[in-house]
Amino acid sequence: MGLHSYTMEMNRFGDLTHEEFKKQMNGFKMSTNVDQSKYDRHMFLAPSNVVIPDQVDWRKEGYVTPVKDQGQCGSCWAFSATGSLEGQTFAKTKTLPSLSEQQLVDCSSKFGNEGCDGGLMNNAFEYIKQNNGIDSEKSYPYQAYDGKCRFKPEDVAATDIGFVYVKEKNETDLTIAIATVGPISVAIDASQDSFQFYSGGIYNEPMCSSTDLDHGVLAVGYGSEGKKHPTDYYIVKNSWGEGWGDGGYILMLRNSNNQCGIATMASYPLV
Repeated sequence: MGLHSYTMEMNRFGDLTHEEFKKQMNGFKMSTNVDQSKYDRHMFLAPSNVVIPDQVDWRKEGYVTPVKDQGQCGSCWAFSATGSLEGQTFAKTKTLPSLSEQQLVDCSSKFGNEGCDGGLMNNAFEYIKQNNGIDSEKSYPYQAYDGKCRFKPEDVAATDIGFVYVKEKNETDLTIAIATVGPISVAIDASQDSFQFYSGGIYNEPMCSSTDLDHGVLAVGYGSEGKKHPTDYYIVKNSWGEGWGDGGYILMLRNSNNQCGIATMASYPLV
């Protein structure tokens, strides 16, 4: 064992085989049978000459709801999507809603999502746009299994008008997007044991793939640690409850050849 910049510990996933864990806890589908070219999608154009801060943490600015728990359901994509929309809604209205992941699980299959069997954040953003909104968490609470759609227009707490994607594999643009927009939906490779049992520090996993992605999460900030040779990181919100990681969060290596694919499929909703 070499020196690690992060720590691991036994957690509630210890009694699952690795295959069971991946099946239940991940659920980002890289391709679904939907042509995204028909979606209202735009590419993020980083403002020229933009000067961004060395550190950003949107949790401190009120953009981020408490850590949620997807349970044994591959609905990470829904939590990533609501997280980004919650932040963008706060940016616009200065009110932070908690949005219904269960609605996305139950109602967005026509857009290529498969509920607890996986989905894509961009499919969720397009569904919310065409559905004219997503209900509040309170009115349509999370169940962690596939149910029938119970959307009620009167309970809508947010909506979007399309989504913006960050240039593929471009960590500079992703960092600028986090700094200038807010929390960004990102997909990562979370298939390693080291991710399953992560408990703190800056996650550095050379075995991680930057193209084979299986988990949707939320980048809520970034920073650097160390004075002489600083290590850059992203602050990432997971949806495995507060008992996982560092209070439900993980610091992931930044500016290291797109480790774990964090900049491969990043996006956020337009509100």
